[in-house]
Amino acid sequence: MRDLFRYILLPAGVGALIGLSLLALSHLQQPRTGFAEAVARAAPAVVNIYTSARVRPAFCERPEYSDWCDRMSRRTGNQVQSSLGSGVIVHSDGFILTNNHVVANADEVLVAFHNGQATTATIIGTDLETDLAVIKVQASGLTAIPMGNSDAVAVGDVALAIGNPFGLGQTVSAGIISAKGRMGITESPYSDFLQTDAAINLGNSGGALINATGELIGINTLIFTRSGGSEGIGFAIPERLAMKVLKHLVETGEVIRGWLGLELGAAPAPGARTGLRVNAVLYDGPAYRAGLRVGDLVQAVDGVPASAAVPVSRQIADAEPGQRLKLAIERGGETRILEAVAIERPALRP
Repeated sequence: MRDLFRYILLPAGVGALIGLSLLALSHLQQPRTGFAEAVARAAPAVVNIYTSARVRPAFCERPEYSDWCDRMSRRTGNQVQSSLGSGVIVHSDGFILTNNHVVANADEVLVAFHNGQATTATIIGTDLETDLAVIKVQASGLTAIPMGNSDAVAVGDVALAIGNPFGLGQTVSAGIISAKGRMGITESPYSDFLQTDAAINLGNSGGALINATGELIGINTLIFTRSGGSEGIGFAIPERLAMKVLKHLVETGEVIRGWLGLELGAAPAPGARTGLRVNAVLYDGPAYRAGLRVGDLVQAVDGVPASAAVPVSRQIADAEPGQRLKLAIERGGETRILEAVAIERPALRP
């Protein structure tokens, strides 16, 4: 009996204890699944934005009522309109990217940080055509979001949206990249959106779209919806475009785009891979002076095939004023090369 305990039962019991200990230890050390680490990297750089603006009734713009409105506003003040949104700290010195529609016409902009602190912000510049804006806060110890590469994103990649939906406070939703290069979503010729099914709602505008490692790949901006809430079709401005606009706004307070003064058809004729018809040419504009006329087919711009109007418009917009662009055109079955000098695009009125 003693030998049975010594040589069989005791080793078996010890082995069982060791096994249970290893099992428990492995359970405790099991890697965490999900995207907590990605969110932890990005979340401190995502802020909540609250704005307010004093609004004058429309009839006060009429001369016969303006004096009365001025007297009344001194007594009672104008009506206050408020809105909310999100923003992304892109530089530790206080520059924050958000949407233009979040801060448009705001008299006061309040920024609330991840740590619960808050301060007012100054609007540095806005760009109506990409719906982007840059604001700046005077604060120390800010964490800038890690930058990703929106060009490297693939359809099916994980996408996480961080923002302030309905003013609830910072919220994270998960999905994938549903599509890239979405055009024609807005009236702007420079639209180029990432599409995601991560939930985006009122208040998410201006917030971050990040990848699975916590890097910024886009600025959430709008949704398609019939109900007014998220239906799995949201759009973000790619990081590449957002950072280009940021650079312009920080340096000059505006975005300067090249312009030739022409209007192109949306796509080539059926069956053709390239060749956009010129629908209009501004008289004495850069394209007109270069010799371009209505009815011409633009085959390429600086060697880049003209396969759709939106990419061509973006290519022209990226040109610096004074830059020469070579237009390969077809007229009456004959190919010609014209050279147009870009000028600054006239400002778009809100």
